[in-house]
Amino acid sequence: MNNYAVIMAGGAGTRFWPKGTSKLPKQFLNISHELDTMVQQTFKRLTEFIPANNIFIVTNVNHKNEVRKQLPHLPEHNIIAEPIGRNTAPCIGLANLFIQQFDPKANVIVVPSDHLIKNHAEFKRIMNAGLKFVHEHGGIVTLGITPSHPETGYGYIQFDPDKATDEPDGNEKIYKVKTFAEKPNLEVAKSFLVSGDFLWNSGMFIFRADTMMDEMKISLADVYESLMKLVPVLHSKDFDKTLEMVYAQIKSISIDYGVMEKSSNVHTIKSDFGWNDVGSWDEIYNISEKDSEGNVKKGRTVTINSKNNLIINDQKIAALIGVEDLLVIDTDNGLLICKRGESQSVKEVVEYLRRKNLDQYL
Repeated sequence: MNNYAVIMAGGAGTRFWPKGTSKLPKQFLNISHELDTMVQQTFKRLTEFIPANNIFIVTNVNHKNEVRKQLPHLPEHNIIAEPIGRNTAPCIGLANLFIQQFDPKANVIVVPSDHLIKNHAEFKRIMNAGLKFVHEHGGIVTLGITPSHPETGYGYIQFDPDKATDEPDGNEKIYKVKTFAEKPNLEVAKSFLVSGDFLWNSGMFIFRADTMMDEMKISLADVYESLMKLVPVLHSKDFDKTLEMVYAQIKSISIDYGVMEKSSNVHTIKSDFGWNDVGSWDEIYNISEKDSEGNVKKGRTVTINSKNNLIINDQKIAALIGVEDLLVIDTDNGLLICKRGESQSVKEVVEYLRRKNLDQYL
């Protein structure tokens, strides 16, 4: 089998202001308290079973140099720079064009650049099961995370427990997908857990390159036709100019809306490998090691009669006295003080700064 991987690294980082900025969004930071940045962790995790030469990364043209800097072992021609973000469907289709030069029927893994995965061995085992399945049976496999609580911040996948394919080793069941569900309210999320046939949508996919392009040709014909204009110029001096022209007109749409929800050949693997999409400062607090008072500290910090806070400061000393349940993020770029549980509203700060033309803080 010829196995390839695509890392999607085009995120804007708005949920992690002021640490994450337009110049250095979340995927290029080590906000998960690891030594490596998120994209470095993702790349290393994939190289445990995919050769570095077979890993492609799609990023924004403004971040191409940062990718080069952080991933020196990734071949430069494997860095695909989008002129503007157009969501995941064009991103995946564009990466497929490059991979199909080497093998039109290559097996492809697509993963976001900014997710945390604790159990690498289990991740590798699940991925290999999915690669084997699509190689032999075709279709698209999406990884569904076994939910631990009624989460309202994730989309969900409903699978059919009566339609499962057993892998020959007997260790894995791959289920037919019934439907995809949007991010639910709390009551609906609770009902999903009770039903037992819903999984969190991880945003990770496995497919054969030709299968995905065939699906796009049917369900996203306009996107497919736009991407096909790039094939004759992939390695010519006209590629960048043509890519800008195509991306100026191509539809911005997710692979979930554009393909997954329309295809009748989508499957899922129930996965449990310590996954977290680390989508907010609240999530950083939840996954981080805490002191005896429930505080998470990064940088020089003093806490007196203060509990259950997240404090991240780059240079100065931060002192908290008599406060609880706060997120305090202090950088050269800005200071965020937020009540825990409300960090999803950080993006509203970013939107405000943009409206006021305060781009120097973004």
